[in-house]
Amino acid sequence: MGKCYLAWAKDPEIRQKGGSGGFVTATLLAALKEGLVERVLIVRRIDEFEGVPLLTDDPEEVKSCSSAHLAAPLNLSSYIPPGERVAVTVKPCDARAIIERSKRRQIDLEDIYMVGLNCGGTFMPVRTMEAVSDLFGLDPGDVLGFEVSKGKFLVEARSGTYTLPMVELERMGYGRRDPCRYCNINIPVMADLACGDAGVPPGMRATFVEILTDKGDELFEAGIKTSMIEFEEAGEEEIETRVRTDRRMSEDADMWWDELSSMIDEVDHLSYYINELGRCIHCGSCKIVCPVCACKDDAKCLDMGREGYRISLYNLIRLFHLMDSCIGCGQCEDVCPADIPLTMIHQRFERRMEKELGYRPGFEMSKPPLQEPEPGGKV
Repeated sequence: MGKCYLAWAKDPEIRQKGGSGGFVTATLLAALKEGLVERVLIVRRIDEFEGVPLLTDDPEEVKSCSSAHLAAPLNLSSYIPPGERVAVTVKPCDARAIIERSKRRQIDLEDIYMVGLNCGGTFMPVRTMEAVSDLFGLDPGDVLGFEVSKGKFLVEARSGTYTLPMVELERMGYGRRDPCRYCNINIPVMADLACGDAGVPPGMRATFVEILTDKGDELFEAGIKTSMIEFEEAGEEEIETRVRTDRRMSEDADMWWDELSSMIDEVDHLSYYINELGRCIHCGSCKIVCPVCACKDDAKCLDMGREGYRISLYNLIRLFHLMDSCIGCGQCEDVCPADIPLTMIHQRFERRMEKELGYRPGFEMSKPPLQEPEPGGKV
């Protein structure tokens, strides 16, 4: 574990407006001011149910994006401009995608400062609007904000506050995206900084910050040098609380994964894959949004549509291609017009390879196993 602090924005307005005390906003502003980066990549809130990527060097725009957005299931790695020094706020899957894209020479990891955000999952915008309407009788336009806290879904509306346990919400088919529910990586340990509210004492507007790399040190020092942040060392109790919270969330994700997997294990596996992938219309959307796919227009899979096979070669090639690369971000599943559980399928193969070879994509810069040559073979 790296050095751990409780930190917050020195500016009272940023501290009050920002999620968990505004440390992330203050750090991004400091990185711009000190010239560590040329621009920052963040999520700009359109409303409570929509957020879009924003690449900017304008401090005022950074300040305007200073709160978390759960209904923005984006993977920001795809919006990083090559050849430019950028600080980017990342969920664990964003950070893993950045590392995988760097392996494929799409971006240079040395140019990127990853400000990691602890993540318990994101929500699909339309489904979330349906939830507040169906379950609470609210007009989505009257919603002022929503969050997940201590296992509860909290909606703040003009007419008051409404709550429902997350377990109940998700059993009814609402809540987080499925790939988020079974993702067991909550703290972005592969980023430069890991920031979140787990471990922060009740009532304290601050961020629990773990410094993970030398670049993380640079970001933290920039905040100190510019007087943008204030901090204190995290105590043993705060650290242990964070560890317990992370462990509980990971265990919950594993339980959901086991439940989903057991449903598939109860049927013939081949029949399951044939039935699901047989609905593919070969639009190629999953390939387009996949952050770890570096293939261009001449990719082999694009020539493989419906050739009479029970599972098309397009899908078989992608299964093999992503077996050692899928980070479980869920982008493919989000855009699939046939509602195929693509992330679940790819993760079933990736997790088996991980167990067999001890390799998990997106954690460090080692080459994926299927790209490694055999001993004595040609590179």
